[in-house]
Amino acid sequence: MHEFPVLQLGGLNIDISSFLGITVSCVIVFILARLSVRSLSVTSPTRMQNFMEWVIEFVHGLIASTMPLKKVRPFVTLGLTLIMFIFVSNLLGLPFGIVTTHEQPVTWFGYTVVSEEMIKNAHGEHGAEVAWWKSPTADVSVTFGLATIVFVLTHYLGLKTNRKHYLKHYFEPFWFFFPLNLIKEISKPLTLGLRLYANIFAGEVLIATILMAGVFGTPLLVAWQGFSIFVGAIQAFLFTILTMVYISQATVHEENH
Repeated sequence: MHEFPVLQLGGLNIDISSFLGITVSCVIVFILARLSVRSLSVTSPTRMQNFMEWVIEFVHGLIASTMPLKKVRPFVTLGLTLIMFIFVSNLLGLPFGIVTTHEQPVTWFGYTVVSEEMIKNAHGEHGAEVAWWKSPTADVSVTFGLATIVFVLTHYLGLKTNRKHYLKHYFEPFWFFFPLNLIKEISKPLTLGLRLYANIFAGEVLIATILMAGVFGTPLLVAWQGFSIFVGAIQAFLFTILTMVYISQATVHEENH
């Protein structure tokens, strides 16, 4: 397996390949959003406008399947951002890879990004093979970061909009179920982040394995990359709909559902 360059800054270990991937994902999503609203028209909409309207309707329907229709509108922007960012992030590692070999440490502006320890621990005969590009969702820190944001937002909304019933559900159906209900809530971000990470990381590992076969692996590589687009879409869909389910459970009282 390849090593990944790490920038140690202020006690933080920043994976440069993940940071680049996140930055590019944000730029792509922003450009797509801007292009879709650049020439809005009711009589002659552009293809980009039609596509974005379809995506918005899809996300609206997705959220409506988890909560009452009257509560959907405030969460459409969140759902749209999540599904677009995660889908784009899932696919960034498919088109190409940037791998360099280093026998000596590498520094950027006085900061070490490829350390001597990394080179010593590498299994390559000619130094460490360092990958500078990957899907950001193939990094467990990124997926758990997204899951943590969802976790905090869910419980904040539950306390803000549905405090009485939100707190009550921890003690249902009986008060001594509190520990189990607490464990259930804690497990939600863990499974949410791990599911996304495991699927995307496994896909990139398989692509790296196929590449080792050289030209003989080309047909399999093409087929797997096509399947990876499907997997990336499914994982973006699952993360988004589970986010909306968790928000609905925390904010919607059963009598109103």
